[in-house]
Amino acid sequence: MMKKILLFMTVVLPFFLISCGDDKDEPVVPDNHEYVDLGLPSGTLWATCNIGANSPEEYGDYFAWGETSPKEDYDWSNYKWCKWDSSLTLTKYNYNSESGKVDSKTELDPKDDAAYVNWGPSWRMPSKEQQYELYKNCTSKWTSQKGVYGYLFTGPNGNTLFLPAAGRWYFSYGYDGMGALYWSRTLFPQSSTLSYMMTFSYWSSVELQYCERAGGFSVRAVRASKK
Repeated sequence: MMKKILLFMTVVLPFFLISCGDDKDEPVVPDNHEYVDLGLPSGTLWATCNIGANSPEEYGDYFAWGETSPKEDYDWSNYKWCKWDSSLTLTKYNYNSESGKVDSKTELDPKDDAAYVNWGPSWRMPSKEQQYELYKNCTSKWTSQKGVYGYLFTGPNGNTLFLPAAGRWYFSYGYDGMGALYWSRTLFPQSSTLSYMMTFSYWSSVELQYCERAGGFSVRAVRASKK
C-alpha cells in the first residue's frame, strides 16, 4: 500500500483558550474511551490513545483535515473539501474568494470532526488553543513506551500522556517511529489551504505549526472537564 508524506512549513504563533462546540446531530457511538486529567488550567481532558487505536502505543488511523474516515492515499486530488483540475478550488472552510467558495469557517463543524464522528459527542479534535495549553503547561520528552517511540507529556498534577511517533502520510513516504503530526480542528488564518497542528520528532522538540489540509495525520481527541 502506497503511503504519502507532507512537506510542511514551520511557525509558532500565540494561542488562547476556547471551549468545544456542540451539534444537534449527535453520532450514536459507544463512549467508552479513556482519558487523563493533566491538571491543565482549562480542565481539558485528553484521550489516552489516538483515534483508531486501542492503546496509547498504537498509531491508530490517519485523517485529512475535515475528513472522518482513513484512506489509502492522501493528497489534494482525493481531498473531500476541494475540486482539483488545473488548480485547487476549496468547497468548504475558506475565506479567500480566489481559493473557492467562501464560508468564513475557521473551525471544523462537528460533522467533519474525526473525534466527534468516530467517538461521539463528548469528544472533539483539540483546538489550536488546547494544543498550545498542553505544550505550554506540561513538560515533555522524547522517550519510548513498550518499545514504541514518542513524546511523554507530564502535567502540572504529575499525570502523564503519551503520544506515539505515528508518522505522517503524503506523497508516497512515511516516517513512522521518527516523528508525528497531530491535527487541531482550527484553520490557519492566513491561508485556507492550511490548518494548525502539533508536531514532534526524535531530532526536534514539540512545536506548533501549520500544514496542508490534505495530509494524513494522527488525531488525539479531547473532552471538556467534568467539573
